[in-house]
Amino acid sequence: MADILEFETANAGERVEGSGLDAWLKEARELLKLAGPLVITQLAQMIVMTTDIVMLSRYSETALAGAGLGNTVFFLCWLIGTGPAAAVSPMIAHILGAKPTDRANVRGVVRMGLWSVLVLWLPLALLLVFAEPVLIALHQKPELAHAASLFVLPLCFGLPFSLGFQVLRNFATTLNRPNTSLIVMAFTVFFNAVGDYALIFGHFGAPRLGLMGAGIASASSYAFSFLAMVAVTYLTPELRKYRMFRRFHRPDWAKFGELYKLGIPIGLTMIFEAMLFNASMLIMGTFGTEYVAAHQIALNVPSITFMVPLGIALAATVRVGLSAGAGDRHGVRRAGYTAMIVGTGFMAICAVVLGLFPRTIAELYFAPTPTNAHVISLVVSFLYLAAAFQVFDGLQVVGALSLRGLKDARAPMWIAGAAYWLAGFPVCYLLSVTFDMKGEGIWIGLAFALFVAAGAMCSRFYYLTQDR
Repeated sequence: MADILEFETANAGERVEGSGLDAWLKEARELLKLAGPLVITQLAQMIVMTTDIVMLSRYSETALAGAGLGNTVFFLCWLIGTGPAAAVSPMIAHILGAKPTDRANVRGVVRMGLWSVLVLWLPLALLLVFAEPVLIALHQKPELAHAASLFVLPLCFGLPFSLGFQVLRNFATTLNRPNTSLIVMAFTVFFNAVGDYALIFGHFGAPRLGLMGAGIASASSYAFSFLAMVAVTYLTPELRKYRMFRRFHRPDWAKFGELYKLGIPIGLTMIFEAMLFNASMLIMGTFGTEYVAAHQIALNVPSITFMVPLGIALAATVRVGLSAGAGDRHGVRRAGYTAMIVGTGFMAICAVVLGLFPRTIAELYFAPTPTNAHVISLVVSFLYLAAAFQVFDGLQVVGALSLRGLKDARAPMWIAGAAYWLAGFPVCYLLSVTFDMKGEGIWIGLAFALFVAAGAMCSRFYYLTQDR
């Protein structure tokens, strides 16, 4: 394993200088070299979630719906906690762009990132403990609220490990070591699949725990991924020399404050988007179990395709940040636009695939039986609408994370709030409830929100990087 890790280049990535077509092509190569492992890592993380969904769909429809609602609560907690963790990457990129050998300040950012996880864990865990009454207060069916609570209760203990993994992953990625998290996630996928199989269905002598078994398996996989990431970091010479845990008890209040100054708006930006999708799950819950199950599956598919532009966007944060730290405005613009072109091209292909093969995709999750006929038809109709917003989904995330590379966090927060809650949510509610379009109305609203967000994020990046 050590040989694999040493194979990577020995710096934070080559910053492209100059102009013309050669500079753009070189930027594209640097972007793809960094983004490739990140994309695979993101897909591996989705495989973990997809494994839960597929196995629970074989267990029972109620279990699948309960996990969907439970993930709504867990994901909110995760998003609140991951803001400071996400700020680690642009902060390190700026440090290395200005001074590539500055280990002390990089170490300080990582240390304070892990501190932020410990600070946020306990208050967030309380929300997971009380998931059932929270969901009942939001007018969810009592049996689904109880099922969701069984799933999220074990995740209280997995949450800090998941957030800690994000801190270490962002540290390694910005140091141009994306293969480290890729290796860890490859083992985590296997670990989670075995845990799900054993604890959901009672195999290998384990008890048959159903939903709670899925939650225990997920929490255990989060702990495994963090501990494995620590181990792999120490096996990687270029990461080990930063001595991440040296003087771990020593605070760096300036960096701690900057993590929250950047991290809170970053977290809110992600929350505004994610909670619109989660709110759509809650509205869907009022239409019945079949709608929730179909919505859960239909969301899983574009969530998988979204992992590719997200990986490209994470690489864009580093590439933009390196040029910004060096004061290279042309490099910043080139890095951001290159990422937008690559991300948009991939999502255009995905739109075609989803539009041509929605029923085939739906039947990967549900067997085509008379019992499942209505759920499959709902999934198909939702996937047609998902195809319509693929390009916008890719553009908005690359635009937002390119802005993050500039340490521009507040404006994207306001853009996200307006796009998802002033534009998207009213359309979702009006079409689904007022005009009784139910699930289709919700998905039209989601597409409209992503269209608005994509246009505004890309316009903001253009404004900040234009020659003045």
